[in-house]
Amino acid sequence: MQGMSDERAGIPETISREAANSRISLSSRNHPFQRFAQAHFRITIMTKITSLPADDNTCGWYHLSKGRRVQAAHQGITSVRWAIVGAGFTGVAVARQLALNFPDDQIALIEAQEVGLGSSGRNAGFAIDLPHDIGADDYIGDIGIAKTTMKLNQFGQDSLKELVSQFNIDCQMKHCGKYQAAVESRGIAVLDAYRSGLDKLGQPYKMIEAEELPEHIGTRFYRKALFTPGTSLVQPSALVKGLADSLPSNVVLYENTPITDVEYGEKVVLRHQNGSITANKLILSNNAFGMHFGFLKGRMLPVFTYGSLTRPLSDEEQVALGGKPFWGVIPADPFGTTVRRTPDNRILVRNSFSFNSDGRSNSKYAARFVKKHRESFARRFPMLPNVNLEYTWGGALALSRNHEGYFGQLAPNVYGVLCCNGLGVTRGTATGKLMADWLAGEENELIEFLLKSPGPCANPPEPLVSMGVNLNLMWGQYKAGVEA
Repeated sequence: MQGMSDERAGIPETISREAANSRISLSSRNHPFQRFAQAHFRITIMTKITSLPADDNTCGWYHLSKGRRVQAAHQGITSVRWAIVGAGFTGVAVARQLALNFPDDQIALIEAQEVGLGSSGRNAGFAIDLPHDIGADDYIGDIGIAKTTMKLNQFGQDSLKELVSQFNIDCQMKHCGKYQAAVESRGIAVLDAYRSGLDKLGQPYKMIEAEELPEHIGTRFYRKALFTPGTSLVQPSALVKGLADSLPSNVVLYENTPITDVEYGEKVVLRHQNGSITANKLILSNNAFGMHFGFLKGRMLPVFTYGSLTRPLSDEEQVALGGKPFWGVIPADPFGTTVRRTPDNRILVRNSFSFNSDGRSNSKYAARFVKKHRESFARRFPMLPNVNLEYTWGGALALSRNHEGYFGQLAPNVYGVLCCNGLGVTRGTATGKLMADWLAGEENELIEFLLKSPGPCANPPEPLVSMGVNLNLMWGQYKAGVEA
């Protein structure tokens, strides 16, 4: 069966489903899947990677973050015990914790682009502590699940705070909370519902009325906001660069090393145009691109959202704006506009979505949506008529229809931490660190919680999934109205 097509006769997907159904006890020698693997997975399965990351080069966070020495691409033939594909927040967290748990092992961390240029460097920079279940009436849902989710988020957030302090990472981290703001009655109803959920969860908040909001965020655009104090704001590209540059010495980072095909067997061979890396064990932390490695096919949705950053505000413009020197606003409507004032006095505007099924950036969308960004900015900040947008870019989210991520074993010697559902800063950090602890044999409440997740559900086949996602995105953005 060596040299099979990239569909692999369905074998990795079959193995993935079996793993998803029984991964809690995969370490058991007597587990039927483990016996199958030991008996049959000496077969070598070849997978050609059909889509590789290709992000635009216009991300403001990336260009405004501190320059660094980009690590050399891999060349030649290398063997390691551990290989990790994807050097975003999740992959860097896996690598760091594996290095601490296995100090005598060499770990290869492989990134297709430069660190900080991909999805981890393109988000709005909110490290959020609270759960937010959009499927529940009060946005909290089951109180037990909500409490564990909050522990998971806080675990990731605390890990980042500690690392930023330990390594003096210059990423504009501010522990200033966040505002969830609304303009229309429907959005205000969302805030009231979420307030009741926070009461149930016992978490602090403050409801801020329209007349008070300019003291906080300058603009008079919003009618009401719900402030929660636990969120941290960061410059995401600067943060992930700093995390990658402070990894332990037994981690070797290879940048600009896109994997072109994989050989799954007793060991995993990752090939690229200049050589190969053979690993005893592979961890995939490349979100939706995990589907192109043969796993969770048809279960993740690569949805892009778009952001713009202004030039720095002048002293006079800062006075005209007023409010606090830095803050972050997320919309009550999930299709609305996220806005930030950064510590270097720029304004971030983020809205608009596209479904890019191959996971790759497409410049036509950014060119189309920058007009929406200008309109959203003008509605919120009429006191800043001459402030232009200096950078506009798109960034991918890996979403699932049931809002579940994947944590566990995908196949013999292959593990995955995939599908962060837009919570990559905190959730990616937490799950990456916990994956490394699980591989070291640790058991705890958070690992057990992650292993019990059903994982991303199956999507309808094409062309239905593309039609459905695109219609949903268009309808959601239309319904958002002036919230966008």
